[in-house]
Amino acid sequence: MAGFTAKDVQTLRQATGAGMMDSKKALEANDGDAEAAAKWLRERGLGKAAERTDRDNSEGAVAVASTPTSASIVQLKSETDFVAKSPQFVAFAQELAQLVAEKGAEAVAERKDTIDDLNVTLKEHIELGTVVRFEAAAGNTLDTYLHVQNGRGVNAVLVELSGGDAELAHDIAVHIAFGKPSVLNRADVAEADVEAERESLTNQTRNEGKPEAALPKIIEGKLNGWFKRVPGGVLLEQPYAKDDKLTVQQVLGGATLVRFAQVTVGG
Repeated sequence: MAGFTAKDVQTLRQATGAGMMDSKKALEANDGDAEAAAKWLRERGLGKAAERTDRDNSEGAVAVASTPTSASIVQLKSETDFVAKSPQFVAFAQELAQLVAEKGAEAVAERKDTIDDLNVTLKEHIELGTVVRFEAAAGNTLDTYLHVQNGRGVNAVLVELSGGDAELAHDIAVHIAFGKPSVLNRADVAEADVEAERESLTNQTRNEGKPEAALPKIIEGKLNGWFKRVPGGVLLEQPYAKDDKLTVQQVLGGATLVRFAQVTVGG
């Protein structure tokens, strides 16, 4: 075996999980260069990592990062929380988030080989999940919130605010982490979903024996409650987490919440 030895083949097999013949072919194709051979195997799906791609990876970590004009969330997925809590995994998720904040969502492609390597070294199906990046319009405020549990981020939020300060933006981000809204305002709710809920509430109210003449008012009241539900409702109509006598819209005052994003582990 010119350029490499049987021990080199064994070492490559242990590192990549590939078979003996595939490891030998990889070294032959790359003049004995172990790093290039490992990449050759990854690209052809010949290591153990390829066998893991159909395994559930609903665990992982989320990370946030920001610059003066942009902010990001990156989700890195794993099979177990044991791996997700490891310092190596958490640090890499943070590195990806910073990369996206600074250079854009496409920049994660620069770390594809590292993700492939983690599949081998951690022996799990490691995969990039949701990637979000906001770039603030002139004069707007960006803020982030990250809920950390057992050393890893599990709930990440971005907000962009117009006409408000960083403290208000952060307070709204914290509320979103708790309230888990599905949309910003009523106009964002699919009409089909509204009509389905209205029909369900109509049937429910009739079964309660309410007078037919009173149904429209009762149903509208229940529908308003549905829009406000926590978690999962319309953000601007939800009761504010720090003072449930106020809605998020009332807390905003003259400020406008331009957009938000939330990414959670397992979500």
